[in-house]
Amino acid sequence: MNSRPPLRRASLDTSPPIDGGEERREAIPAGALPLPPEGGEVAPRSGDGVGEALRETRSRRKRGTTERARSLRQAGNQAEALLWIELKARKLGGYRFTRQFSIGPFFADFACREKWLVVEVDGHQHADSSYDRRRDNFMRDQGYSILRLWNHDVLKHRTSVCETILAALDGKLAENIVASDLRFVFTPRSLDSVSLKTDLSV
Repeated sequence: MNSRPPLRRASLDTSPPIDGGEERREAIPAGALPLPPEGGEVAPRSGDGVGEALRETRSRRKRGTTERARSLRQAGNQAEALLWIELKARKLGGYRFTRQFSIGPFFADFACREKWLVVEVDGHQHADSSYDRRRDNFMRDQGYSILRLWNHDVLKHRTSVCETILAALDGKLAENIVASDLRFVFTPRSLDSVSLKTDLSV
């Protein structure tokens, strides 16, 4: 009866050298490890520029939008900075806000995309601005409601300002408002109307 020696698997021996001798390693036979296919694509390494190029092509933002938003954030006034402390990191009612959010050619001071609400912080000189009316009309056409607040109120009555923003987020403001301390442009946007638009467009 012929007994065959047991098959040995090719492996690397990682045990330490014996008595200062050379390390024991078994040779790996050819074909034991798969080689990459010839002419196949290799995943880009970090730093070679390929990954960065892919990320740029996937971005839906126009070139220069991020830099413009960054410069607007750095040039923002004190009222904006103080309000951002209240809005960032979901501090206000758990809603997420983005600062200097681009909507078409315009940048909203703050935007909650979940509730389609734009919050603008302006000086009183914006009260009758035709430019701001054009901005509001454009953002409204995109589906956003716009809440305009004055710098003075943010600086002096921040708690009341936050309560007003929260009321808009919770749907308690449901009509256009023009008052001495704020302006609200309401855009109806319910789940039913969104699903209806989607169904009609299919």
